[in-house]
Amino acid sequence: MLDIKFIRDNKDIVKEAIKNRNLKLDIDEFLKLDEERRKLLIEVEALKAERNKANDEISAIMKAKKNPKDIIDKMKVVSQKIANFDIKMEEIDQKITKFIYIIPNIPDKSVPIGGPETNKIIKSWGKTPAFDFNPRSHIELAELLGIISFGIASKISGSNFVLYMGLGARLERALINFMLDLHTKKHGYKEVFPPFLVNRRSMTGTGQLPKLEEDMYRLKDDDLFLIPTAEVPLTNIHANEVLEEENLPIYYTAYTACFRREAGSYGKDTKGLIRVHQFDKVELVKFVKPQDSFDELEKLLNDAEDVLQALELPYRILLLATGDISFAAAKCYDIELYAPGQDAYLEVSSCSNFTDFQARRANIRFKRKPTTENPQPKPEYVHTLNGSGVALARLVVALLENYQNKDGSVRVPKALIPYMDGVEVIRP
Repeated sequence: MLDIKFIRDNKDIVKEAIKNRNLKLDIDEFLKLDEERRKLLIEVEALKAERNKANDEISAIMKAKKNPKDIIDKMKVVSQKIANFDIKMEEIDQKITKFIYIIPNIPDKSVPIGGPETNKIIKSWGKTPAFDFNPRSHIELAELLGIISFGIASKISGSNFVLYMGLGARLERALINFMLDLHTKKHGYKEVFPPFLVNRRSMTGTGQLPKLEEDMYRLKDDDLFLIPTAEVPLTNIHANEVLEEENLPIYYTAYTACFRREAGSYGKDTKGLIRVHQFDKVELVKFVKPQDSFDELEKLLNDAEDVLQALELPYRILLLATGDISFAAAKCYDIELYAPGQDAYLEVSSCSNFTDFQARRANIRFKRKPTTENPQPKPEYVHTLNGSGVALARLVVALLENYQNKDGSVRVPKALIPYMDGVEVIRP
């Protein structure tokens, strides 16, 4: 969330950011509530000071063995006023809290202004395959190879779920292990295996709540949520903590299943692996010093790219515009893989810098080392980043469709062969 003082002092910047995100929020209404609260606070503090002074006077009168009834009667009125003000303050605080949690982050100046049509392609890598036959879709390949069953998954769970079988399940596991090894051994991330259920506070800390609650799977009896991404538990590892400067940056990576209801997406990409309710993902999360966060975003992007380059899959990178970045992000890159069976690019990673937006919500701070100029540094908010490193199932879509042969078999990328126990081709 944004600092209230920042909103107060930079209302035009906040209004412009909301406009550029194509959102409608009345910041003047928020500032009116803030001003009302501050005026009430002054009145309450004055009344409490009057009451404290009267308490001292009452003590002195009683020590003098006189009757303080007049002052006591007067203070009963003052105490009632304070109680009434406290009720009013609580009502305003609830309105301010509710409002500030729906104000989005400020996009960085480098982010293009506009909707998805103004997203900027900043890089393309690899060559799209040239086939001497009509390439099959991943759905056709999966059925021909017997490695994925959408029908059985539907019988077990419902539409938009997936059942991997045989070498399909092995391929999924191979991809996960390959990515975790790459990020831990080459890129310096610490592996974590977090819970797949989190509480409301954790979901609020990373920004999924309250805005995206309808897209989440919730356990009503416990008010717990199935995670939409490992970003949620990983970021909240350090919720309500003050980290030491010498321990930054902190890098975490985790494999988790991810769960999304995809509310409002019915009718779009409903077949196959492109839009499913449960999918696997390897996530990358960083906690860094504020001055380093945009450099760390570029490194994060490179780490995600390494996965796709090792698998030799063609992709492109988009710098997302203000109207397309997520609620909590200040800057975001999307990586899209080319899928020849779809003749389309599919997003497999979003790499985002949230600046101090999530850290304020989750109360994650750090303390700099004392210096001569600043012998007693106050805790500051860290900057958080996250990116998919990368997401399945669209990675499987691109892999099957790019590596397919005319007979319907699929070659295994060289980097994955050791993780597939030497299997080089998946055959019908």
